Amino acid sequence: MGMRNFPGCHKGQGATEYLVLLAVVLIVALVSVALLGFFPGMASDAQITQSQMYWSGASPIAVSEMVARHSTAWHYSFFSMKIKNQGVYPIRITKVLGGSGCVASQIYDGSSVYNVTDYYYLGAGEEVVVGNSRFGGNYRWGVPIVFSDSPGTANCNGTGSLLYLLCAAKTLCQNSNSTPGFLQVNNFGFEYIQYVEGQQITKREIGAEPLLVKCIEPVP
Repeated sequence: MGMRNFPGCHKGQGATEYLVLLAVVLIVALVSVALLGFFPGMASDAQITQSQMYWSGASPIAVSEMVARHSTAWHYSFFSMKIKNQGVYPIRITKVLGGSGCVASQIYDGSSVYNVTDYYYLGAGEEVVVGNSRFGGNYRWGVPIVFSDSPGTANCNGTGSLLYLLCAAKTLCQNSNSTPGFLQVNNFGFEYIQYVEGQQITKREIGAEPLLVKCIEPVP
C-alpha cells in the first residue's frame, strides 16, 4: 500500500525551504557588511562617490572637479577644485570654509598674496578653478587650498605666511604612491556675495555632506 500524501506536507516543506533561503540571504548580507568594515578602502570609495555626487549638485556653488595630494616638502594635503555657479544670480566668492571654523580668504602664488574676493567672481553658469597643474588638474591660477590636521595653528585664518591654509581636515592624504588615501573635510563650504537685482547679499553655503576626495600620488 503506497504512502498517502497529506495536504499539509507540501505547505510545511515550503515554509522550511523559505526559512533556509532567508537564513542564507541574511548570512550573505552579514558577511558583506563585515567585509566592508574589514576593508575600509571599499567603504571609503562608496562614501567618496556619494560626496562627489553631492558637491557636483550643490547649489548655488557646486564643485565639479576635485584633486587632492600630499606634499612631501610641506607635509600638507593640497586640494585643487573647479567650482561652478549653478544659481541664477552672479556671485563672488569671499572665503573658502574648512573644519573647526578655519577659513581661506587669501591665496598665494609663490611670490604674492591675493584676496579671494578679487579673483573669484562667477556669473550664472560660469566655472572657475582654484589650484595649478603641479597639484593636480589643468588649473591656471596660483596654488591650491592647503589642509593640515592642526586646528588653531598660526597659519589659520590668514595670520601667517600660508594665508591660503585651511586647517583641521579629519583625514589627510598620505605620503604613499600605492596607498595615498583620501582627504576628508567636514563643514566644508563657501562664503559669498550674491548680486540680486542691484542688492549685495552675503551668504554661506555649508555642505550637508563632508568633502571627500580620493588622493592621487604625492608631489615632492
